Amino acid sequence: MEHVDVAVIGGGQSGLAAAHALRGQGLQPVVLEASEQAAGSWARYYDSLALFSPARYSGLPGLPFGGDPDRYPHRDEVVAYLLRCADRLDAEIRTRTRVRAVRLDDSAFILGLEGGGELAARAVIAATGTFGRPYRPDLLGLATYAGTLLHAADYRTPEPFAGQRVMVVGAGNSAVQIAAELAGRARVTLAARHPVRFARQRTLGRDLHWWLARTGLDTLPVGRFLSAPPTQLVIDDGRYRAAITSGRPDRRPVFTGIDNAKVTWADGSTEEVDAIVLATGYRPDLGYLTPLGALDTPGHPRHREGMSLTHPGLVYVGLEWQRSLSSNSLRGVGRDAARAARHIAAYLART
Repeated sequence: MEHVDVAVIGGGQSGLAAAHALRGQGLQPVVLEASEQAAGSWARYYDSLALFSPARYSGLPGLPFGGDPDRYPHRDEVVAYLLRCADRLDAEIRTRTRVRAVRLDDSAFILGLEGGGELAARAVIAATGTFGRPYRPDLLGLATYAGTLLHAADYRTPEPFAGQRVMVVGAGNSAVQIAAELAGRARVTLAARHPVRFARQRTLGRDLHWWLARTGLDTLPVGRFLSAPPTQLVIDDGRYRAAITSGRPDRRPVFTGIDNAKVTWADGSTEEVDAIVLATGYRPDLGYLTPLGALDTPGHPRHREGMSLTHPGLVYVGLEWQRSLSSNSLRGVGRDAARAARHIAAYLART
């Protein structure tokens, strides 16, 4: 069996930031990424996705994003940037390597790999983050819906929905962005349990992230005090609020039932809906830690600011509100990765 000091489970922004921080501590991590490239899940997001933070705030430690610092990079730019980070990283990255289960054997973590084989590590960073497991809520009647049903993770472009009646479920950034894009090709309703809450992308000539950095709100360590993430604000340059105000898409409370492909709305009216897109977010993709007993019953990690409460050699990087507002973002994951690496280095020095 192969033995390593630190295994980083997951690539993308979280895994690459973690590996960079570990190298800064003089450690030799091995990054295990399930997908075909080190950029992780970014290549699978919808085609029109753009960052809400400018390039100047979106780089990982060690490599600025480059180009116009005030632009909002698109998905493919982010993928290319992360691949550049991986190329410059002095660490081993193994793609197409999925970790199925982690167990403890004496003082080592034993990582069972898909397809067979095991790897032993003295410490583990779980960096599969927040965006690996699409959340599909158990809405009344949804299981029997006869139309096209997909999660935002599977949505790419509006063309397949041209001329159709479409419902997008959700009230966050992705829900509003997808619904507004679809409304140019289809008749679309944005359905959610609560109103859409907007945040201006620019105020007094400055981007929102300038204000977050200047006030310290972006790094305020309040994550440990939150029992659940706050309602997500939709960052808007004016286009999305205007689109909803104009009824393209229109906004309604979430449906109360489904019969075949017929949806019943809260006011009692019914209509046929051709497709439903669930823009209902994600949950931590950490099932491989179940054998360790590191997760609670719903599958959330037992941790404090990324440090495992069950195993001192296990830490997390890239969780939503792990420590602060920016913990699971390009702009903030590096700070948490640095703390995780310091913790791992101290742990290994003691053992």
